[in-house]
Amino acid sequence: MDYNEIPAGKLMNIKTIGELKSTGYQPLGIKDELRKNLVCKLQKKENVFAGIWGYEETVIPDIERAILAKHNINFLGLRGQAKTKIARMMTQLLDEYIPIVKDSVLNEDPLIPISKFAKDQIREHGDDTPIDWIHRDERYTEKLATPDVTIADLIGDVDPIKAASLKLPYSDERVIHYGLIPRSHRSIFVINELPDLQARIQVALFNILQEGDIQIRGFKLRLPLDVHFIFTANPEDYTNRGSIVTPLKDRIDSQIITHYPKSIETGKQITHQEAHIEKEQGETVKIFELAKDLIEQIAFEARESEYVDSKSGVSARLTISAYENLVSSAERRKLKNGEGNVTVRISDFNGVIPAITGKVELVYEGEQEGPGIVAGNLIGKAIRKQFVNYFPDPEEIRKNKEGKNPYKVITDWFGEGNMVDLLHDASYIAYKKVIQSVPGLRELIKSKYGRESEEYQLFLMELALYGLAEYSMLSKHTLESGMQFKDLISSMFTMPEPDDEDLG
Repeated sequence: MDYNEIPAGKLMNIKTIGELKSTGYQPLGIKDELRKNLVCKLQKKENVFAGIWGYEETVIPDIERAILAKHNINFLGLRGQAKTKIARMMTQLLDEYIPIVKDSVLNEDPLIPISKFAKDQIREHGDDTPIDWIHRDERYTEKLATPDVTIADLIGDVDPIKAASLKLPYSDERVIHYGLIPRSHRSIFVINELPDLQARIQVALFNILQEGDIQIRGFKLRLPLDVHFIFTANPEDYTNRGSIVTPLKDRIDSQIITHYPKSIETGKQITHQEAHIEKEQGETVKIFELAKDLIEQIAFEARESEYVDSKSGVSARLTISAYENLVSSAERRKLKNGEGNVTVRISDFNGVIPAITGKVELVYEGEQEGPGIVAGNLIGKAIRKQFVNYFPDPEEIRKNKEGKNPYKVITDWFGEGNMVDLLHDASYIAYKKVIQSVPGLRELIKSKYGRESEEYQLFLMELALYGLAEYSMLSKHTLESGMQFKDLISSMFTMPEPDDEDLG
């Protein structure tokens, strides 16, 4: 019977060290185990990190090289770049089950015991020593580094209660309470936000990373721990809160730099995968691809905004929360109006603002403007950027004064003193009536998008109004319950209402 050919389900029937030996089982270090299973997956051309988008040619090859080289890893990148998610997925490269000495708190290999407990068990029972099996999901430990983390938490300490209850002197190894790292023997151990760990605690990791042994309160322990370490760090932490001490950085074999999605399409894949949309929402709320593009564009604009702290980063959680809010805004309107199905509108992006304000760190100028104003500006810039993908560029029209202006009918109508109010909670019929009341809008859309659904045409007509306002061909003002559009020049001579706020 070859151990490697035994189905995972039948391994549980092996109950003693003697039975384990009869299968030809050979101990394997965790780094060798990760390497072996990665080699197998690569040879079978299996996707090791399914669901991680945008890293196919950058981060993932670096991870695979590190695993093949049996390196500990530090993921360096801004928040919301899937660092922890990747670390958690690495358990899939572990064997499904591994044997341990039964009741061992250190997950000890039956053929390589390292603690006094396991050695005593094997000395007493020999090949009849009972063994147990643990699943790969149990071989993952994660610790968030905070300033209050102690050496006792990570490495261990003497337990006076254990000493008293067992009537043992403090010189007895059995009084030790092992910390998280020894308990992660033969496992993956992750420390998130490593720079937040106090320097003296980082120093305690030196020997573990280099030699694999630990020291607890003067005990001369030689515990050859077998741990695969993964660290995560934010570059900004090096200056804001702390740093990784140089000798520790030197002992971390591979530092892998992560990044944000480089394209709208990649961002949409991540958002669609991670957003939590209720089944009922998915069935009754229709969201156009253009609306999804706008959601991602907001994040791209935020990462380049002069009001947002670029060193802090703009997490992918912004687009996920914004997408969920956008769908919920449309659903709320549907419920209030008693409608069956709804489609999202540009005005629904007003409901996205709370998802933005909590996800961006503002610089001084942004704080002066206010988070709500900055969020509104980011939405406006996203609309401006996407607008020219669907309509003629207003800037080019301004330059070519003798050319045809497709927006003239629209702007002339507003120039005559007309205005429209687009209310957030307007029913579909009321929304349609207001949008179609603007001369020239329907003709602008039908020339290129006449075969699209009525709902999509209305969405594009609304986008045209918002886009023209962003290009200063119209003015827009926020109302308590919606948005008002009117002529740009006339609005300069009209004082806004107290609750109006220009987000243009």
